[in-house]
Amino acid sequence: DYLHIIYDKDEALYVPTDQIDLVLKYRSYDQTKPKLSRLNAKQWSRVKSSVKQRIKDLSDRLLKLYAARANTKGFQFSPKSEMLVSFEKDFEYEETPDQMKAIESVYQDMESSQPMDRLIAGDVGYGKTEVALRAAFKAVYDGKQVAYLVPTTVLARQHYHTFKERFEKYGGHVALLSRFVSRKEQNETLKKLAQGYIDVVIGTHRLLSDDIVFKDLGLFIIDEEQRFGVQHKEKIKEMKIDVDTLTLSATPIPRTLQMAMYGLKDLSMIDTPPLNRYPVQTYVVERQPALIKEAIDRELARGGQVFYLFNDTERMESMVYKLQQLVPNARITYAHGKMTKNRIEDVLSRFIDKDFDILVSTTIIETGVDIPNTNTLIIHDADKLGLAQLYQLRGRVGRSDRIAYAYLMFDAYKNVNDEARKRLSVIEDFTDLGSGFKIALRDLGIRGAGDILGEEQSGFIDSVGMELYMKLLDEVMTGKEDVTPKQEGLDQVFSKRHIPSTYINHDPVRIEIHKRIASLNTMKDLDDLRAELVDRFGPMDMDMIIYMYEKLYKKLGYQIGVEKTSHKKDMVTMSISHEKSETIDGIKLLYVASNFETNVRLGQLRGHVEIHMSTANSDKHWLYLACQLLENYLNTKEDLSRE
Repeated sequence: DYLHIIYDKDEALYVPTDQIDLVLKYRSYDQTKPKLSRLNAKQWSRVKSSVKQRIKDLSDRLLKLYAARANTKGFQFSPKSEMLVSFEKDFEYEETPDQMKAIESVYQDMESSQPMDRLIAGDVGYGKTEVALRAAFKAVYDGKQVAYLVPTTVLARQHYHTFKERFEKYGGHVALLSRFVSRKEQNETLKKLAQGYIDVVIGTHRLLSDDIVFKDLGLFIIDEEQRFGVQHKEKIKEMKIDVDTLTLSATPIPRTLQMAMYGLKDLSMIDTPPLNRYPVQTYVVERQPALIKEAIDRELARGGQVFYLFNDTERMESMVYKLQQLVPNARITYAHGKMTKNRIEDVLSRFIDKDFDILVSTTIIETGVDIPNTNTLIIHDADKLGLAQLYQLRGRVGRSDRIAYAYLMFDAYKNVNDEARKRLSVIEDFTDLGSGFKIALRDLGIRGAGDILGEEQSGFIDSVGMELYMKLLDEVMTGKEDVTPKQEGLDQVFSKRHIPSTYINHDPVRIEIHKRIASLNTMKDLDDLRAELVDRFGPMDMDMIIYMYEKLYKKLGYQIGVEKTSHKKDMVTMSISHEKSETIDGIKLLYVASNFETNVRLGQLRGHVEIHMSTANSDKHWLYLACQLLENYLNTKEDLSRE
């Protein structure tokens, strides 16, 4: 397999798969088309240098910001109380390890004299709200007030009910501030806030208004900060200066970026899905009224609700009428982007309150809203949507302990193009909670990255693409430049280096797997990738397995200094370079050789150490044995080999 890369003026380059890790995919913040450069021109190098310099400027600004924050004194909360232990026991689920780690980190931050500024990142339904609840209780217990800022009224209502339910039995007063609350109630809430009679206030950007006065604000919780406008963000910055702040985000943000933007100690990732969370059962099917009726009837019979995704606003009302004919007993409502924001939120609120069974909607369904009772998704024209969009939409169901269903439908009488067919087959393959979610994040992360970095850095992302931007960012943050060594002597070919289209028929996924194979570093990496591929695509042929071992062998061989390999019938000879032969640990090598599963002899020829490995009595491929031998050497501690 080769990658055929086209440059400006139709200049071309063929890249073999063993160098595919040097090729990074271009993805931009807002789907900008990249500007091509000539094959041997210096223009591309100049663009990279410019972006790297701007990243350095950004990191310098961040360091100053961290230093200023470190010098600010905040309120030091008291250690964990018995009442907080009791409050924790009210949580009806078992905490995931990630969740517990995040909670402990928040407690430590609050008990420190420095103001907390921590980001909790994790998907919707993964338990971020519980972390916020416990932090809020800790603050209220010490006599402080809590403000919880959310982007939409629907979310504000959801959180208000959750907090009210948990705080009431401990005498905590929780209030809601949004346009759903009457003017009279709002004025009453403002008065009580200023007097200190309200412990927790939950609201939309109304919380940032100038007429809001707290008696003693101790904790500021922000949900999805990147979704607020510039003016709101400025106001948030003012409020954050000496108050403990907890930011929650379900927007996928690449890990390196999170570390860079928030500082390592201020980030908590909740990656583990809750217990009893099942993968969404996904079906790609021709659209048929009988199947739609059956899917809806099945969901309604178990007391659930249905999302029906229909992206044509002009024909939406007639679609609702057709569904009503199909399922006469169902209560159906609809929402689309041309309706006012207030109307959309009203519809969603009523759907959450179970006033309706089916919500017919465009792709505007609110991402942050958790509707665990909706466990069937029907997408009317799935072939018209992009891969990332399909993942994101499918993530709207399957948020409870019930098995969820996603039906990706297309018109039976229309020719679906190859590209759309591939997209649909790919998403059908990725039903697992892990693999599909991770691949979706690669696309979705671009959006999150752009939002967090702001317009200035997004422009640089556009000039070099997201993956290279991340690589340059990593180099700046770690201080290590990634110089790919020229692997002389390791350009021998031992496999076909090919992934058959009969095994993976979607080119972008094939390229992705080539890159994954190129990034293998250990036998465990290889075993994990092999298990994942078998799970996703079925058993693989021997040629592909040998290709994986060859790639790993080259990596391990480079670390030890193997410059030439000769393979005869029952013997493999690995010759170490002259330079590495002088520094190789002979005692350790002898120890590993004498304890290996096949016969291994060591020798020397014209200053080169040689490893002769017999394959006569083994049914394993010689590349597997060679990888095992080299990894044993790299993993053996020196003192162990000298015992």
